[in-house]
Amino acid sequence: MVNGQEKSDSGIVAVKPTNKAGQPGAELAEPRPETKGNVGQQSTHRAQDRARVTQALDRVRKAARLRKKERLTALLHHVNVDTLRTAFYALRRKAAPGVDGITWRDYEADLEPRLRDLHERVHRGAYRPQPSRRTYIPKADGKQRPLAIAALEDKIVQGACVMVLNAIYEGDFCGFSYGFRPGRGPHDALDALCVAIDQRKVNWIVDADIRDFFGSVSQEWLVRFLEHRIGDKRIIRLIQKWLKAGILEDGVVTVDERGTGQGSVISPLLANIYLHYVLDLWAERWRRREATGDMIIVRYADDVVVGFEYEGDARCFLDAMRARFEEFMLSLHPDKTRLIEFGRFAATALPTSTEDPRRPHAGKAPGHQSGAAASNALADPRTGRMAEAGRDRSLRLLRGPNEHPSADGVPTLCDQPVEAHAGATQSEESARLGAYREAKR
Repeated sequence: MVNGQEKSDSGIVAVKPTNKAGQPGAELAEPRPETKGNVGQQSTHRAQDRARVTQALDRVRKAARLRKKERLTALLHHVNVDTLRTAFYALRRKAAPGVDGITWRDYEADLEPRLRDLHERVHRGAYRPQPSRRTYIPKADGKQRPLAIAALEDKIVQGACVMVLNAIYEGDFCGFSYGFRPGRGPHDALDALCVAIDQRKVNWIVDADIRDFFGSVSQEWLVRFLEHRIGDKRIIRLIQKWLKAGILEDGVVTVDERGTGQGSVISPLLANIYLHYVLDLWAERWRRREATGDMIIVRYADDVVVGFEYEGDARCFLDAMRARFEEFMLSLHPDKTRLIEFGRFAATALPTSTEDPRRPHAGKAPGHQSGAAASNALADPRTGRMAEAGRDRSLRLLRGPNEHPSADGVPTLCDQPVEAHAGATQSEESARLGAYREAKR
C-alpha cells in the first residue's frame, strides 16, 4: 500500500518474458497494470507521531468553493486532536510566552495528555482563553508597535481554527490580496505590482495606509462578516471569546470593543476577512462600474496600492475609499496615504486627446503637476528622478533643431510667435507644418 487510505494500489505483476522466444514469438505474459495510488491525491501535513491529519477539510474546501453563498455548519468537529497537534508544531519554538509563562518546550514535554484535555474542554464549552500580554516593538519611524502575546494553549486553538477557516475563505478571497495567506508573500505582491505597472496603462498611484488598523477593527462588524459564511455558532463564540479576552498591561486587564489583538495567531486571518468585505469586494465593484480607464490594485494586509490610468479616477476612488472606511470605523493615515503621478506611461507620454476630461490638470505635461500631487511625486527621490528623466528624454526626442520647450513643457517653434499660430487659417497652418517637416529633414 502506497500512501493509500485503507486501500491497496492496483496489482503489480513482475515483468515476465514470453514462453517461447522464437519467430513468431509466443503470446506475452500477463501485462503490468498501472499504479495510481498517489495520482490526484493532495499532499497533506503529518503530525510528529506520523498519524495522518484528517482529510475532511478537503470536503469543507470543496463545499465552500461550490456553494459560495451558503453558510457552512458543523465545523468545530474538525478541531480535533490531530489539528491541535499540527497547530502546535506550526508554532515558533522560541516564541515569547504569554501570561501563563509556558514555553513551547514546556508544553511539548507532556504533549499528548495536554492536547486531549484541551480538545475535551473546547468541545464541551469549558475552554476559557486568557488575556494576552502586551508588549511593544520599535517601528521604522521611531514609534512603537503594540503586540498582544497570547497564552500557548490559546495559540494552539487559534491555529487549529485558522486551518478550518482557511479551507473556507481561501476560495473566497480576491486574487489581489496577498497578506498572510498560504503560499503568498510580500515578494508575490511586489511581483504582481511590477507587472501591473509595466503592462497596464498606469499613470497615477494611490498609496494608502490604514491608520492603526488592527486596533480599529469593529468587533461587531467583524462578527457580522463572519456570519456570512460561518453557520457554526460554536466557532463564532470561540472567536468572540478571543476578542473579549482583553489585554494585560502593567497588571491591569483592559477589554475593548475594537481591535483584533495584533500579534495573535488568528489576527491576520480576521484582518483579511474584515478587509475582504470592507475594501476588496467594494473595490472590484468600483472598478467595474465607476472607473473610466485602466485600474489595478494590490493589497498586502492593511497596505493598499491602486493604480489608475486617469487622475480623475484616482481622486474619485480616494475620496470614495475614505468615505467607505468611515462607515466601518476605519480611517486613512494622513501622512502615509498619498497620490503620486508614476508609471511607465506617466514618465514618457505627453498629453493626448484621449485624456480623461474629468482630470483637473488635463493638458499639462506630466512633470508640471501642482499642489499635493507634485509634492507627493517628488517625495521619493527615485520616483522624481525617473519621472523627470522620462519627461526630458521624451522632449529631446520630439524637439527639432529650431525648437525650445515652452513654459508648460510642450515644444513650440521659436521662429514664429504663438499669436501667429493661434490666428492662422487651416490652410496656412498646414503649409507652415509642411515647411516645418521639410526643415526637419
